[in-house]
This record gives sequence, structure tokens and C-alpha cells, in this order.
Amino acid sequence: MKVEAQLNDRLASLIIAMDYEFVGSELRREGRDLLLRIYIDKVGGVTVDDCTKVSRQVSAMLDVEDPFMGRYSLEVSSPGINRPLFTLAQYERYLGSQVKLRLSHPLNGRMNFVGQLIRVEEVNVCLLMDAEEVSIPFADIARANIVTNIVPGKLN
Repeated sequence: MKVEAQLNDRLASLIIAMDYEFVGSELRREGRDLLLRIYIDKVGGVTVDDCTKVSRQVSAMLDVEDPFMGRYSLEVSSPGINRPLFTLAQYERYLGSQVKLRLSHPLNGRMNFVGQLIRVEEVNVCLLMDAEEVSIPFADIARANIVTNIVPGKLN
């Protein structure tokens, strides 16, 4: 599920004001409850203390605004090695990377795509998959991540 645009904007403003990069957020159903996951970053990487600090501020904001019906959990995390992508600007930033996309509905009978991110157009993301270019509407992407293949014992 996508976080409502207005809430996402307020989260971004708060987190940016705290001198962190707001990578993005996602909302997931966990049984009967919701999980709001927020990804943050900063130069040099994110620590557990950073996540705790942001979590406290976001919790206070959510307590006042009460944007969800029922119970929810909040998780603040670094984007990690398989960084999620939320905006076209983030796709542009990672041109040349391997990405994995999950669509909200099938495109040519497929829901999942893995390939090299070669271009971002106004409303499309273009991947190179098996020497073939595939153009995917950005609006149809439900989830996207950088794919990092790490071989044990080797540094990439």
C-alpha cells in the first residue's frame, strides 16, 4: 500500500528538518494491524540511534495527527544494501544499477521484472532485460529495489 501523499509530504518535511534524507515510506498490512515503514539515510550511513531519534519525532507527529484507523506499528530503517526506490529522481540517481520491480498489475502477463536500469522517461522506467529494452509505466510499479549480488568472501 502507498502512504497518502499528504502524510508522505509531512513525513518528508519532518525528517529533512532533522538533517536526514527521506528515502520513502510504505504501508503494509500485518495481520489486522498496519505497519508504517520509513526509510532514512545520511552521509556516512544511518545508525540505530538515528532511527530511534527519527522514530520518536515521527511518533509524536502521528500521535497528534492520528492518520490511521486502528492499530499500527512504526518502523524506521536505513535503506540497506538493496535500497528501495520510491521516486523517479531516485531511479535517475541509480541509472546503470540492477533493479527488481513488482507491478501492481501485470504488464504483458508479468508482475515481476529484473534488469539493468538504463533510462528514466517522463512517466516510464526503462530496463535492459536479456538484451531487450522494456519500458514500464512508473505509476504501475508497486515496489522497486536495487539488486546487489554479493558473493561471500568478495567485495563488490
